[in-house]
Amino acid sequence: MTTHSRGVSATIDPVKLDRLAEVAIKVGLQLQPGQDLVLTSSIAALPLTRRIVEHAYKAGAGLVTPIFNDDEMTLARFRYGADAGFDHAAGWLYEGMAKAFANNAARLAVRGEDPSLLSAQDPAKVARANKANSIAYQPALEKITGFDINWNIVAYPDLAWARQVFPGDTDDVAVAKLADAIFAASRVDVDDPIGNWKAHNAALRSRTEWLNGHNFHALHFTGPGTDLTVG
Repeated sequence: MTTHSRGVSATIDPVKLDRLAEVAIKVGLQLQPGQDLVLTSSIAALPLTRRIVEHAYKAGAGLVTPIFNDDEMTLARFRYGADAGFDHAAGWLYEGMAKAFANNAARLAVRGEDPSLLSAQDPAKVARANKANSIAYQPALEKITGFDINWNIVAYPDLAWARQVFPGDTDDVAVAKLADAIFAASRVDVDDPIGNWKAHNAALRSRTEWLNGHNFHALHFTGPGTDLTVG
């Protein structure tokens, strides 16, 4: 029997990473039995993405289609790609995603790439590429922004990101700190994250109903250095 490493950094708790994957599917996405899933991910986030796919199928997913991106491949385009290519996007790919969403596929994005990846590249090329992608992706994006489908975004503690957030720490410490921050924000640093999210959402609904029931015209917040009216 052949075994494969899950590829998790020694500084990232694998138990909490698995909880994050489960929460992403069951709470954030609320994937339904038989529902397909379009999953995009950075290669750097593969340890989390693999777990997400497992939990998606355990939850009854019909078909999970993963689409990966890689920082080095992205850089290769901007360093060596023909100039005319920056006005084009993979329209066929986005058309397929739009069709999947029209058929009620869910959408999950796993973000773990370097946030400053293109900072040293030609800004004109970056702008042109972004514009082409935005135009091609628009039909699929409308299904997301219109909440026609269930969708969510989950973060992975990539090294390049961790270095920016914690520049004074060693790589291992920076990744560990970023992982802890993501785990805390996602409520997977507790023994029962699913139950914790249910209680949290119930409390939010209760407060929402209370606020709506009073039909406030505005809310006025005051404090040291604060005088804010919302409404």
